[in-house]
Amino acid sequence: MGQNVTPMRWPELVIFDCDGVLVDSETISLGATREALARAGLPLSEDEVLDRFLGISMQSMMGAAQRDLGAALPPAFQSDLANAILQGFERDLKGVDGIAEAVAGLARPVCVASSSSPSRIRASLTIAGTAHLFEPNVFSADEVENGKPAPDLFLHAARRMATDPAACLVIEDSVPGVIAARGAGMTVFGFIGGAHITGPRQAGRLSLAGAALIFSDMRQLPDLVARHRAPGAVAQTS
Repeated sequence: MGQNVTPMRWPELVIFDCDGVLVDSETISLGATREALARAGLPLSEDEVLDRFLGISMQSMMGAAQRDLGAALPPAFQSDLANAILQGFERDLKGVDGIAEAVAGLARPVCVASSSSPSRIRASLTIAGTAHLFEPNVFSADEVENGKPAPDLFLHAARRMATDPAACLVIEDSVPGVIAARGAGMTVFGFIGGAHITGPRQAGRLSLAGAALIFSDMRQLPDLVARHRAPGAVAQTS
């Protein structure tokens, strides 16, 4: 006689990336990065910066730039770029529409797992007015050995939130982020509602990287979760 097994209420935890998912920041941060790299002797187009650096940490970006240059970046490069990005945020940063509605509609624990530094994540969420939705559950790539596309950050978030990785849903806008979530054994939805996403190309790239579905309106998220069936789980709204 078979046992009656109560399926888990999937997902038990929703993990949000920050830049490009909770805050519409990527045009600001990637623009500042492009300008800083050009001053350092590495001119890149907007598409090149987007393709190469979206979703990865500043340390990873700097490592790639130094390999291209064959030389070290200026000593003040990181601090100057971080200051330029924060100044841009203070002037122009806006939250992604529908975040509060999405979190309320999910009615599940949520957290943030971002490649940005802890101070930048919290500054972004504070400016956007959504920090209270996630604090204190904000996790940074600074807390793990390897940033995205390694799975370390998402596994760290799941451990801190006492949740099985298979019971987690990740919301990501970048290919490295999708790869990291899949490597952690998590389901991932690709979000393409940020201002840095133009045309259909990014949707295709996120799907190829392993995103279970693609969406562009954060208000749709609770309904998408309710309809989605993860491996070994059923989605339930209550």
